[in-house]
Parts: sequence; structure tokens; C-alpha cells
Amino acid sequence: MIAGIELGGTKTVVAVGSSNGSILEEWRFPTTLPNETLGQAIAWIRERGTPDRIGIAGFGPVGIVKNRETYGKILATPKVGWAGFSITDLFASAFPACKLVLDTDVNAATLAEAKSGAAAGLDDVVYITIGTGIGAGILSGGRLIHGALHPEFGHFKVPRMTGDDFSGVCPFHHDCLEGLASGPAIAARWGMPAHELPSDHPAWDMEAWYLAHGILAVVAIVPPSRVIVGGGVSQSESLHPKIAKYLNQITAGYFGFSETDGFIVPPALGQEAGIRGALQLAIS
Repeated sequence: MIAGIELGGTKTVVAVGSSNGSILEEWRFPTTLPNETLGQAIAWIRERGTPDRIGIAGFGPVGIVKNRETYGKILATPKVGWAGFSITDLFASAFPACKLVLDTDVNAATLAEAKSGAAAGLDDVVYITIGTGIGAGILSGGRLIHGALHPEFGHFKVPRMTGDDFSGVCPFHHDCLEGLASGPAIAARWGMPAHELPSDHPAWDMEAWYLAHGILAVVAIVPPSRVIVGGGVSQSESLHPKIAKYLNQITAGYFGFSETDGFIVPPALGQEAGIRGALQLAIS
């Protein structure tokens, strides 16, 4: 039996799947406090049997480097009750004979999209998610990128767009990419959430400008074959071509792609990317 958990900041998804990573059954519910949230996930899995392997895709920052004191723990999050909580300790206690594989939710989504989604067959992929926060997963040479922590794309310091004096909403850095372009930043800046803004609203030009500058940094360091931009904020129909336009302008043709060649694309797996990726972690 294989199980997967996508632990998001607002919702949690738990699923059981087959050996090829497909979902057999899943359940979605709100993310609350750690013991309550993960206790529900554990109980749901137990009702279906005893898993051999569990893939856990967690919101960040989370310790994903084995043999470090922080491994398995949620780190400096503003989410109440979660900082310092050990996900792996809880699951090891519940399923002591089970193999646990932990990574970030966006790394898991990257893996799923590269396996059977918008980047199927590619070994060099970046997946960016824009919602409550901004995160990125990086697949380079067929392997997910980890360092002493994991990529923290949302906290990259991007240059200011001319005339923008918005202070930013990041509680740590104020005007990092996440502070300027996340869902809460859009709501604070424009007085309404992203999903209520029409596609021709000036918010989307500013959003695309900031995302293009963030993507430039990734392209310059680990050049991908494709960049997938997903998450709730990304669902405006005008956003992806605007990002491609601005990225094309600021790269000035140096990296060999154009705004029309499908380099910036939406995800193909939609809301299933994270949980499918969690199952892929389990079987990896």
C-alpha cells in the first residue's frame, strides 16, 4: 500500500495510490493545527490499511535534508502552531515499519508535472506556485534540487518596478518577491483578491513584471527547458503571456527562447499536481 500527503498552508490532501503513482482514492480537508490535521490524515490512511511507503509533500520552510537536526520539522513559518513541529516523528510513531519520504509541496508538484504533466519527458524543469506564498521546485538533470535547505524562490529580492512604493507583506523581508507578488500582496495592494480582478486589470502587468524578474534569476543559475507557473493566483488567462513578454524583454535573447515558444506554461495536472507528486515521492 502506497500513501501520499500534500500538506498545504490552507488545505491538506491525503491519498492512497498504485505503484505507478496514480491516485486510487483521496480526501481533502482544511489544514488546522499540526496534531489535528495530521491525526486526521493518519486515521484516514489506517482505515484503508497499513502503508509500506508514504510520500509527504509539505509546505515550507521544512527540513528535508537527512541527518540534520532539522530534518522532518517545519521551520520558521508564520503559520500558528507549526514552527518546530516534527512531521516525520509523528508518522514514524504511527507507522513504524513504513518508509517515509519527505519533500516540499512544490518540489512534489514539479516531479509530477515532469512525470506526466506540462513538462512530461523533460529533465530540467522549474515549477513556480503563487498563492498564499510563492515557492519554486527545481528539477535539474532529472533530480530535485536541494541545498542545506530547499529553494526559497519567494524570498528572492527582486528590483522594484518603477513607481511602486508598496511596502510588501512578507513578515520577514517585506518587499521580497513573495511580499510583492503573492496572493495576500495582491489583495493588500489592490483591495480585492486576485480571483476578483479582471484579466485586463493593471495588477496583472505588475504581477508579470515581478515574476519575470524572479524567473530570470532561476534561468541564469539552473537553465530549465520549461517553466511552469501554477497556484491559485496564476489562473488569470492573461498572466502567462505577460510573464513571457517581460521575460523575453529582460533576457534580450541571451538564453535562446522567445515569448512564443511555450517556455512559460500553466500546469497540466491542476490541483492534482501536489498529491500526485507525493505519491511519486513514495515510489521514488
